[in-house]
Amino acid sequence: MRLTQRLLLGATIVVGFLAVLILTFVDRQLTVRLRDDAAGFLEREARLVGVLWTREGNVFPDSLADRVGAALGRRVTLVDTLGVVVGDSEFDGAALRALQNHRLRPEVRAAFEGATGLSRRPSPSTGDEELYVAVEVPPLGVARVSLPTESLDQVTGAARLNILGASLLALAGALIIAFLFARSVSRPVEELRDVAQALADGDLARRPTLRAPGEIGDLAEALRELAEQLSARLHALEADETLLVQLTESLNEGVIAVDTRRMVVRINETARRLLGMRAPLPFPVDDLPRDVALRDALQDAFAGETTEGAEIVIAGRTLNITARPLTGGGAVLALFDLTRVRRLEAVRRDFVANVSHELRTPLTIVGGFAETLVEGDVPAEAQKGFAERILGNTRRMQRIVDDLLDLSRIESGGWVPNPQPIALATVTADVFAAARDAAEAKGLDLRREIPDGAATVHADATALRQVLGNLVDNAVRHTAAGSVVLFSEPHERGVIVGVRDTGSGIAPEHLPRIFERFYRVDPGRAREEGGTGLGLAIVKHLVEAHGGRVRAESDLGKGSTITALFPHGPS
Repeated sequence: MRLTQRLLLGATIVVGFLAVLILTFVDRQLTVRLRDDAAGFLEREARLVGVLWTREGNVFPDSLADRVGAALGRRVTLVDTLGVVVGDSEFDGAALRALQNHRLRPEVRAAFEGATGLSRRPSPSTGDEELYVAVEVPPLGVARVSLPTESLDQVTGAARLNILGASLLALAGALIIAFLFARSVSRPVEELRDVAQALADGDLARRPTLRAPGEIGDLAEALRELAEQLSARLHALEADETLLVQLTESLNEGVIAVDTRRMVVRINETARRLLGMRAPLPFPVDDLPRDVALRDALQDAFAGETTEGAEIVIAGRTLNITARPLTGGGAVLALFDLTRVRRLEAVRRDFVANVSHELRTPLTIVGGFAETLVEGDVPAEAQKGFAERILGNTRRMQRIVDDLLDLSRIESGGWVPNPQPIALATVTADVFAAARDAAEAKGLDLRREIPDGAATVHADATALRQVLGNLVDNAVRHTAAGSVVLFSEPHERGVIVGVRDTGSGIAPEHLPRIFERFYRVDPGRAREEGGTGLGLAIVKHLVEAHGGRVRAESDLGKGSTITALFPHGPS
């Protein structure tokens, strides 16, 4: 029920109750007052009748009663001292003599006792209810005057109707005034209610338009100030939330916040990526990966203990975990990806081991032959062979050292390419000239496939020769028969150059690692053919220094294709 209806209903109930109360009270008071007034008039009239009865004596009392009754418009009764009715304005002759003795009538008995007799009762003579008043008229008897109560009831009824009509008019007027008052009160209250509801629903732009004196105006002003404060605080919270999100999202660490209900309420993108989580917030901690160390760290944090430095492996990633309890309950979990660090440590260990292994073999050979020559009992014809072996292994170590220096210089940024347009025909001629002897020794066919649309490459001349030289040299060493083709083709970003051979090919599990340092598919065979294991790593770094990329494709037993994309130069 609306406020206006409630106020109107309340006013109706109050006014109606008051109207009924007033009507009842006035009706009762009017009845009593009218009866008392009528009794007073009748008493005075009875005394007047007594005076007239005393003046005329006991002669013709019935005639006196008739005359006085006609004059007053009342029933006048004269009763002697014995209770016999000697005169009555309503009865004459035989009817008068037939009336009962009135000595025991209440009003008459009271009059004989010296008081004013008053009684309201039905008349045994006429059958109508009448109001009787009797007074003693010594020494003659009692004079009684009566009035039918019907006339009094008519007056009371008319007054009651008038009061009821006035009450209804007052009620109608009161309801109209109450309705207008209720509307004037309910409208601002309803407006304030709507504004408060809008604020509760999140619409902080709503403001009360009401401006009025008194408590309603004070309430509107307070609500307006409350809306302003809520809006300002919400904007501050949104700014803090945005800043917090930006901070957590900019971290290289994964951050996870868990509340007291063990629900994840915040997780940044780094943590989602590390843990492979895509569930929308909030979600239970049971949805996190089921790793023992991760669950133990969270459990300890919920118990108020801090965990630092724990390492776990999830989906092939090595993660460092830090778990701390939050004030008031809950926990925060930080994840740092150690995968690259551990991989670099492994690469460093492998690199040291590979370099040591690559250098130990030629050093052992050089040392062995040198010790033999120092002993001096080597035949002259064998000394030349020993010296050649020493020279060959020395040159191999020199190539390894040179390749390592080149690779280090490229990776450290000490070398910066100087790209310029270079004709592939010139470079390929130099590369094929260097590899021709080795290719002819195996009976390999060296070919070029360079279309007109890809005859020029924008690259550093020295780097391009080294890239193509390493690719051709690698293909010749790993191809026993067939051909080695140096080709080029146009690309939307630049020009692709590559080498295709018909060698033994590379197994799929080895393809992702052939550009790593010292990685060999067949280590024994590669060393026998003089490879250092660094050629393809140098190719990769040189091409990437130009902003390009390398790619390897191979079919086991059919051959391999290694390509390098050199981007277009500036216009």
